[in-house]
Amino acid sequence: MKYKIDNIKKVEYNEVLNIWEASVRATHHFLKEEDIQYFKPLILNTYLDAVELKCVRNEENKIIGFLGVADQNLEMLFIHPNYRGKQIGKTLLNFSIKKMNVKKVDVNEQNDQAVGFYKKYGFEITSRSELDPSGKPYPTLHMELRN
Repeated sequence: MKYKIDNIKKVEYNEVLNIWEASVRATHHFLKEEDIQYFKPLILNTYLDAVELKCVRNEENKIIGFLGVADQNLEMLFIHPNYRGKQIGKTLLNFSIKKMNVKKVDVNEQNDQAVGFYKKYGFEITSRSELDPSGKPYPTLHMELRN
């Protein structure tokens, strides 16, 4: 299936937040419940406005996956769990590289699937931080696209 990349409107932020939460619960098993609750208002009220957002929609025009980019850095890429394995992540990542000039991504070290995904598409680990950007004890891998 060929997916069309679309823009996200501010009125759709709650829909985006729901996808973020569903995706995180399906893939970020290392996070504590209080961490998810800590990040939700930050995602909704701060992080979504700090990036250029793009999405893929299903046949009913509902967002099923999205990304956010700032300064050539892929800040977020989340796919609804019901749509994983359908090339949506690949489609969004390729778009971000070709059209948004993405060169870097930071990934939670414990998220093996994401680390493997980015390695498969040419990113390599360049450094590691012991804490995530919020100062929480989740090591972060800094990855860059190989030329």
